[in-house]
Amino acid sequence: MNNFGITVTGRYDIIASMKNEKKSARASVPKSALARLYFIDEEIASGKRPSTTYLAKNWGNASISTIGRDIRFMKETLNAPIKYDAMSRGFYYSKPKYRIPMGFSGADELLALGMAKSILAMYKDTPIYNAAYNLLNSIIAPLAAESNSDWYENRIVVPILPSSPVIPDVWNAIITALRENRILTFKYKGEKDEIYKDRRIWPYQLLFDSGLWYLYGYAEERNGPRVFSLYRMKNVVLAKSTFRLPKNFDYRAIFGGSHFGIFAGLKKYQFKIAFYGHSADWVKERKWADDQKITETENEVIITFTSTQFEKVVEWMFSRGSTARPLAPEPLVTTWQQNIEETQRLLNSVKGKIPE
Repeated sequence: MNNFGITVTGRYDIIASMKNEKKSARASVPKSALARLYFIDEEIASGKRPSTTYLAKNWGNASISTIGRDIRFMKETLNAPIKYDAMSRGFYYSKPKYRIPMGFSGADELLALGMAKSILAMYKDTPIYNAAYNLLNSIIAPLAAESNSDWYENRIVVPILPSSPVIPDVWNAIITALRENRILTFKYKGEKDEIYKDRRIWPYQLLFDSGLWYLYGYAEERNGPRVFSLYRMKNVVLAKSTFRLPKNFDYRAIFGGSHFGIFAGLKKYQFKIAFYGHSADWVKERKWADDQKITETENEVIITFTSTQFEKVVEWMFSRGSTARPLAPEPLVTTWQQNIEETQRLLNSVKGKIPE
């Protein structure tokens, strides 16, 4: 009999194997082995009564001894009700409905998975949603037997943002292009365009912002990087030609360390903005930029930070109405003053026309 309890007749004796094995079962398991444990769990729960040889072969890159230690870990540490059937020479659960997430994942981990289902709702209009949702559900499903296992479903909620659906063919072509560094051609109608125009792009990254998906890449006709809304693309074609991904391709390297969405410029500004009233506490609640600094006085809160996202910062500041005032840079102050003047002209033009 060897370390796995194989007798001269070829029968497996799992109990003897556990007693005689010189290597003890794992006290813990590395995260890299989690997928293998879930695979073993699925195979045993299927009723196939798999052997260690079968499991090792079908997993692909694990030895029989590794599978043996995994099974002992599941049985001894996770209290999995694993039994060995000498007739079929395979393993089965004595409790047919058992799945390892019940004993394997901690409460916090399972809660995180449950919350992930809610967060996943942001991607509902993309082709990956169903596959990702089903995968999460298959891991969490064993908890359904617990009376309060799904309490978070209606207690921890991620509000849905306005979104636009993504055409599966467009999505799949972009995913292939990203994976294989292949050039994409398509017709595109920008926000200010009246007709669709031809585009030839080296796709760098998919970006998600405020419920919408965008493609960031090098535009050959513009000789520089651009951002394209997936909703405004049509006739997407995956070219045979490829490109070499540049070292500085990452979008995150160009937005200047601020967090105002995906749109950014090339010039970096040092912003300084004062907030008053209810906006004073509001601006302190979040981290708007990596290098932001907050200064408080008796009547105002002043935030300073650097960013290349000038237009987005303008929108952000104006969203606070009369409780925000720009101090720097000069282009921001000028934009603010022009907006006030234009609003005053508009107000003067409608005086007497608005009913009391």
